[in-house]
Amino acid sequence: MTSPRLPDSLVVLERGWLSANNIIGFDGEAATMVDSGYVTHAEQTVALVRHALDGRRLERLINTHAHSDHIGCNAAVQAAFGCRISVPEAMAGIVSRWDEEALLLIPIDQQCDRFAFDDTLACGDRFLLGGLEWRTLPAPGHDMRAQMFHCPEARLLISGDALWQDGFGVQFPELYGDADGLRSTRETLETIGRLPVDTVIPGHGSPFGDVHEALTRAFARLAAFEADAERMARNALRACLTFNLMECRSVALEALPAYLEEVALYREINRRYLRLSPDALASSLTRDLVRAGVARTDHHMLHAS
Repeated sequence: MTSPRLPDSLVVLERGWLSANNIIGFDGEAATMVDSGYVTHAEQTVALVRHALDGRRLERLINTHAHSDHIGCNAAVQAAFGCRISVPEAMAGIVSRWDEEALLLIPIDQQCDRFAFDDTLACGDRFLLGGLEWRTLPAPGHDMRAQMFHCPEARLLISGDALWQDGFGVQFPELYGDADGLRSTRETLETIGRLPVDTVIPGHGSPFGDVHEALTRAFARLAAFEADAERMARNALRACLTFNLMECRSVALEALPAYLEEVALYREINRRYLRLSPDALASSLTRDLVRAGVARTDHHMLHAS
């Protein structure tokens, strides 16, 4: 399926593991960017953005939410281009005090260079991106502080991790028992369904136009998680271990049980939902990742494929 055509004033730098997409909008000689990617990709991100700018000024970087694959290069982008940074209003406190627990850096064993923001976006705020006016909307579920951006004129939605072509982001709030993340995810999807949208620019994957079909798949996945919490837990563990493995490239199989017990995400989700021994959890996740084709075993090591 071909991606829908976007306005010439918008460029999507589609990233793979580990970075979220970067969305750049041109307004004359100035530009605005949405989301920056993961910190280990900082050099590549700066080079890609510099090439896309083609001599324009990057004036502003906006974040959809507070996860490391979306904010990890904020500091590097600001240092390279001198842009101001805008974060969701509800995210301001945890960034100001650099709360690595609330930012899910320590619990998920991920990294992010500390940065300072210049202003915030509240739900209902409007801003220009690519010659178009966008409205800020709440998008809780994957991250209870998340926002998405809608342009009614062009029938475009920047969805972050609230909607992908084949699903949505890991249900961290629900898994940690901090909030009713599944209910919030359903409300966010219902909000998207009511919007005039022909094209979605997601946080991961290509822009897509089959919005109704994507919502149908998302609601089906949500219903499956609502019916089976263990399925939701396993989905999260597989996704996060894949991320960790892609970052470190390989881990000794004999060290994996201790790692899963050390890192809060794996330990607490296992305790809450699966109740497996660390060895059994390591074996189960290894089988899942190898079966999915994202990892392979060789010489007592688990390698990213």
